[in-house]
Amino acid sequence: MKKRLRLIAATVLALPLSFAAALASKPEVRLWRLDCGELWTYNLDELSDTRAYVGQSKYFVGSCYLIRHGDAYLLWDTGLAKTYLNKPFARGDADSTSLGATVVDQLAKIGVEPAQISVVGISHYHLDHVGQAADFPQAKLLIGKGDFDVLGRPEHEARSEFFAPWLREGADVEKVVGDHDVFGDGSVMMLDLPGHTPGHHGLLVRLPKRGNVLLSGDVVHFRENMASMGVPSFNTDRAQSLASMDRFEKLARNLKATLIIQHEEKDVAKLPAFPQAAE
Repeated sequence: MKKRLRLIAATVLALPLSFAAALASKPEVRLWRLDCGELWTYNLDELSDTRAYVGQSKYFVGSCYLIRHGDAYLLWDTGLAKTYLNKPFARGDADSTSLGATVVDQLAKIGVEPAQISVVGISHYHLDHVGQAADFPQAKLLIGKGDFDVLGRPEHEARSEFFAPWLREGADVEKVVGDHDVFGDGSVMMLDLPGHTPGHHGLLVRLPKRGNVLLSGDVVHFRENMASMGVPSFNTDRAQSLASMDRFEKLARNLKATLIIQHEEKDVAKLPAFPQAAE
């Protein structure tokens, strides 16, 4: 009888310790917004295949994001190439593009070395989202299969250069099909949102305090574009584009998520100003 009581007591005493250990083992998730350039689009009508923006121009921000998951770091998109660093910028009668600071320099301000980036996630292959990817050659590359499969083909030579570390045989690449659980615990999910490009993805980040945050990639480019379900003329598939916009908007509503359009200047303030992180 005494032996049985000792066993019960030991089990009861162990429960709080097991529970505390389970809590302690849950990785901490944090999210930073990085400045990855600015863009002036003189002919905004390129962003509509129904001629919605004739004669209009617009300013866009370039945004990248750093996600810390325990001791691991994921860099989501890598912005404009360093050739645009400190390039003169004007909101005039021609397109203009400039980069104010590199990703590596911004990471240094929060004590993160390039070698600490374990995963580079790419929303899609357009040059304003992949320009500094090769600064992290040791990282695993996550990219939609439809996008990766065009690299190296004729007419894609320019963007292929930014993926040189992962075009070598044996490189650490995961060509993502559908949704993808980046860390295996549901805290960071790549979301299948094709149409802008064949393998386009967005990102869902589940933060412990703020809750769900949705990063758009380029499923849409600005708020009015989202409201009108406008499809850019250069998207690769119109039907997929519309379905992806619909999915993205409904995910935000159903998850009560903070929806961030990565190129939308007004959405920058939805996250803390760098170097502060969203928790």
